[in-house]
Amino acid sequence: MKILGKKAIKHILFTAGGALIGLIYYKAVGCASGTCMFTSSIGGSMLYGGLWGLLLSWITSGGCCCGSGACNVERSDED
Repeated sequence: MKILGKKAIKHILFTAGGALIGLIYYKAVGCASGTCMFTSSIGGSMLYGGLWGLLLSWITSGGCCCGSGACNVERSDED
């Protein structure tokens, strides 16, 4: 039985990868003053990286709803 589709797995992997990059960024660069909006805490940095990973996965898969990049939604132009 198939639980998750390939697209969902791709979104999860990209999000986890982005969070990992956020963690690495926090450890390597971080924010010395503590006033940085996204990188002042480890959780914020990972969340920010994860959101960028999710966004990147949506862009590379053609959007969140369509696999081919063009939704075939029929529209009626009734007045």
